[in-house]
Amino acid sequence: MNSKRVRVATCAAVVLSVVLTGCGGGDGGTTGKAEGPVTIEYWNWLEAKNVDPVVAKFNATHKDIKLKFVKQADNPGTQQNLRNAVAAQKHVPCLVQNFGEAPSLASEGLAQDVTEELTPYLKKGLFAESALPSARAVDKYYAVPGGATPPFMMINRKVYDKYGVETPKTWDDVIAAGKEFKKHGIYIMNLAGEDPSTLIELVQQAGGSWYKIDGDKWKIDFLSPESLKAADVIQQLVDNDLVAHQTYTDRPALINYFDSGKMVSLPTSTWQLQNYEREYKKSLGNWEPVDRPQFKDATEFVTPMHSPTSGLIVPKGCDHVKEAVEAAVWLNTSKDSTDASYQKDTKQYTWPGAIPDPSPWVDSAVPEKLFGPRKSEARGVILKSVKAGRDNWVAGPNYTGMFAELQDQWAKVTAKKTTMKAALEHMEKWTVADLKRKNINVDG
Repeated sequence: MNSKRVRVATCAAVVLSVVLTGCGGGDGGTTGKAEGPVTIEYWNWLEAKNVDPVVAKFNATHKDIKLKFVKQADNPGTQQNLRNAVAAQKHVPCLVQNFGEAPSLASEGLAQDVTEELTPYLKKGLFAESALPSARAVDKYYAVPGGATPPFMMINRKVYDKYGVETPKTWDDVIAAGKEFKKHGIYIMNLAGEDPSTLIELVQQAGGSWYKIDGDKWKIDFLSPESLKAADVIQQLVDNDLVAHQTYTDRPALINYFDSGKMVSLPTSTWQLQNYEREYKKSLGNWEPVDRPQFKDATEFVTPMHSPTSGLIVPKGCDHVKEAVEAAVWLNTSKDSTDASYQKDTKQYTWPGAIPDPSPWVDSAVPEKLFGPRKSEARGVILKSVKAGRDNWVAGPNYTGMFAELQDQWAKVTAKKTTMKAALEHMEKWTVADLKRKNINVDG
């Protein structure tokens, strides 16, 4: 593309102008070096016990920058508080735990472009490649990358062995295992009616993305071969009644169900393991960590590693962008930060998903009793997932609204009121129409 088309495409990506020219904007309040230490107000909704030790370590090891942690009630509350602050341009924090996709945050005018400030750290190789895409829109960074926790699967080995079912290596194997377990009144997996994340992860794993930039336009494709491949897996699981539909909104009931032995395969990640260890009663020690199933025609082992909410954003209106980025890079990549996050009650560290090699902290992520005699297998499974992590996902400027519409369609699919392909056809039409309503340049 020539320079004009690059500029137009970037404008389309961040949707900062209805007319796809004049993609400018201020510098977000970057100022020169202040007298004395710069205080960076840091918003996060995590428990103070998880954040305070890390902030204390930062402040003890930095002279010119200090962090001030301001606890937020929850994720939705953080979003509204930030929107209010940015709109008023008063009391704007300089670091906020990310809560959305980079293009959406940029188009809403919430996130500062931190590409210039972040580039020196990128050149040092501080970040894992898989952590980068979810923090940027086209070639601009609107968050300091945080990375994802590595996805894998855990299976109830006791139940698998009882019925002589082999560990699934592919998604076809999952379907076949589901048909065998169905004979005994057991479901292979759970697909909650409100959560289409399994579909999204399958599309990512197949190498697809619903949004792409094509020159000066967005290109929307919910019906690509990769997307249809993912849809076929979901459709077979639903059509053959191989999956449960327990909701995530009633966690005690959900955990009791997972613990009952009536559902035996659980896509998971490191951040969930301690919760299962604490909450399972009947099946503690029966589970085994195994590789995430692959598509049968896959040429390499791949795990989906898209995680936009793990990054840190510098909001529009922050007066100290350079210092905020420096603090965010330390929070997400330094050994001191990870070590300071250790919690004595759980014996865990915050997972360092942004860095290329998290191996020093893997063992602490694996609880003592969940996997019983198979605990030692977890390290290899987790590190294999980290190495295989890919993030080819592109989030468009109306991603938040698209996801809400997808949830409605997904609920219909799991209830057998529509098919997965029909839902994707609807989503393509809806997304294109929604972008046009917003005066965003889209192909279609």
